[in-house]
Amino acid sequence: MSFDIALSGLNSAATELDVISHNISNAATTGFKSSRAEFADVYAASTDHRSGEGVAVSNVRQSHAAGNLTDTGKVLDLSVDGNGYFRLSSNGSINYTRNGAFALDREGFIVNSDGHKLTGYNRSAGNALSPTLSELFIDPADQQPHPTTQIDLGVNLNSESDVLPPFDVDDTTTYNFTTSTSVYDSLGSPTALNVYFRKESPNTWTTYSYLGGSEVNQAGGDELVFNSAGEIETVNGSADATITLPPFAPGTGGSTLDVTIDVSSISQYNSIYGVNQIVQDGFANGRLNDISIDSDGTIQGRYSNGQSQRMGQVILTNFANQEGLQQVNGTAWKESYSSGSALIGQPGSSSLGSIRSGALEESNVDITRELVAMIGAQRSFQANAQVISTIDTITQTVINMRR
Repeated sequence: MSFDIALSGLNSAATELDVISHNISNAATTGFKSSRAEFADVYAASTDHRSGEGVAVSNVRQSHAAGNLTDTGKVLDLSVDGNGYFRLSSNGSINYTRNGAFALDREGFIVNSDGHKLTGYNRSAGNALSPTLSELFIDPADQQPHPTTQIDLGVNLNSESDVLPPFDVDDTTTYNFTTSTSVYDSLGSPTALNVYFRKESPNTWTTYSYLGGSEVNQAGGDELVFNSAGEIETVNGSADATITLPPFAPGTGGSTLDVTIDVSSISQYNSIYGVNQIVQDGFANGRLNDISIDSDGTIQGRYSNGQSQRMGQVILTNFANQEGLQQVNGTAWKESYSSGSALIGQPGSSSLGSIRSGALEESNVDITRELVAMIGAQRSFQANAQVISTIDTITQTVINMRR
């Protein structure tokens, strides 16, 4: 009996050393979660043996505590600041991980080193996110151009300006001020829009708009009337502070341009002429330069035309019992009956943590603690080996007595 008890101690100590060595060997593995061996007393089956029958390994429990975050500067290196796991798909098989070392494959999917694809919500029509979970895809195609429909024009006109001779676009002495911007057609081709301002009388001005060299204002120009405070009062006799240009065919093969100019920010003060803002909503096509990932998992594409566009959103999952997850290859887990169903949501919502781009989660192995535990396991192994040696000595003594 004593041999069996000591042998159970040796086996348990050896198992603990296996767990410790596994932890230490993975101290540098991204997203690795350490384990510990748990033991239980083995009671004798018969009441005649009150001393017990040794020890057994009752469980090898994994700690899902978070590791430290290390900055890498790589956009697709992701970490979870708080609770949650990345959801991965591989041919329909779903895994979960805290290892956020991702990259793009040749098809544009976000994958880990095993080729498992990160899942979330991809962009659908109208720049909205699809409500269906799918494998995240970064579309490398050019961003479609957007034709100009609205221009916000903010300038100051000098109230002390002189009234000049009748307007002639080719004669700079017939207008007081001019500014310009580019507008874009449906093909992304830019066309210059020039707006000329001519003072007619105190508080009254006329604007003349030329698009691609062609006059596109109403006959005789568009009238702007200001109040005594220097603010716009009417445009062409209407309180609606907008100028609607007539449809313009750009001649590039693109669709007809219908442009509205918002002049509500135009002022007439006794100061020098100045352009405060010219903002138009059109843009040319753009090539994808890079991407960024926000703390809520939103993936933004940044294009060569200066525009950005939402391309998808990374989701996170959590479980009622993380320790119930079933570990599979690498640093991944599968859902099990003990873990409960996956709770899926947007990063930063409910119990889920936020996403940090450009950082990875280190292993949660504490080397110092493991080395101390290793010393204890080694001592336990040696003590049980000594018990076996002592029992062997006693047994040998008994055998010698019979001789």
